[in-house]
Amino acid sequence: MGSGSRRRRDQRGSAVVDFVLVLAVLLPLFAGIVQVALVLHVRNTLTSAASEGARHAATYDHDLADGEQRTREEIERALAARFADEVRVEEHVVEGQPGVRVTVEATVPAFGLGGPSVSLRVRGHAVEEVVEGVGG
Repeated sequence: MGSGSRRRRDQRGSAVVDFVLVLAVLLPLFAGIVQVALVLHVRNTLTSAASEGARHAATYDHDLADGEQRTREEIERALAARFADEVRVEEHVVEGQPGVRVTVEATVPAFGLGGPSVSLRVRGHAVEEVVEGVGG
């Protein structure tokens, strides 16, 4: 019996060491997964806002400034105003048709223990709406 109680005493505190070793691996892994999820969320949201702004600007009763405003509103509503700093709207040819292109550039900050921030550039396109018989 004496040797059994000695073994129990020798293993005291080993659970704490095991926990720290596992945590040292899992914590950066978890932070990396959260960073990737954050970047993907921001990218998808910016792409959606750019596409919505392009569609809005391409309708016959709106212009490029309306598309830019709509893009900024969508970004501010879903994320934050700082992601809407770099929004450009321009006329563009989409598959041989006159259209609109909205470009949004943003930087996603690093999450967790540091690391690089991620720069994104997304675009949304739409073909201009042409209404026959209007204005004539």
